[in-house]
Amino acid sequence: MPDERITAILGFLTAAGALKDTVRSSTTDGGRQESTAEHSWRLALWVIALEPHLEGYNIEKLLKLALLHDLGEAVTGDVPATEQSGDQGQRQDAERQAVASLGALLGPSDRERISAVYDAYDQPETPEGRLMKGLDKLETLLQHATGDNSEGFDYAFNLDYGRRWTDSEPLLAQVRRAIDAMTKARMSEGTPRNQA
Repeated sequence: MPDERITAILGFLTAAGALKDTVRSSTTDGGRQESTAEHSWRLALWVIALEPHLEGYNIEKLLKLALLHDLGEAVTGDVPATEQSGDQGQRQDAERQAVASLGALLGPSDRERISAVYDAYDQPETPEGRLMKGLDKLETLLQHATGDNSEGFDYAFNLDYGRRWTDSEPLLAQVRRAIDAMTKARMSEGTPRNQA
């Protein structure tokens, strides 16, 4: 491999590494803010854990989608699900441009390859893109249901969030029911775990 190629790859990985410091509104089970990188990592674990039940889906494509679906947030930052309103197209365009600029660090063919994976999530026309949209929502819901959240956390938000994506696939709907039960249990607790 040419040295310039190695330099380009290292530049891309360094820039994408900003996802480790891009925090989300969710808290971990230990009570600290979750990073976007952690969210993407566990989303990839969802694919691995569910793989025996994902017959007909391209697992490699799903793993790429899991790891790249929020790549643009390395540049734009995260917008919490509870605050996503108004012009979603503007946010999506900014993230798409961020993904393209990160991919450009590798060169034109890699930029196109990475952008194509991102677009499969952002504009889900494939079965894998649609499934990943649902898994992404489930991962957020699971983190909300298990995280060490602050007092006054709005668990009711979970019960409606992302249904368009989670209710259209029987496996996701089944998993959703289990997470909804966890959410309702947290709602009935009435206090954050760190104060219980």
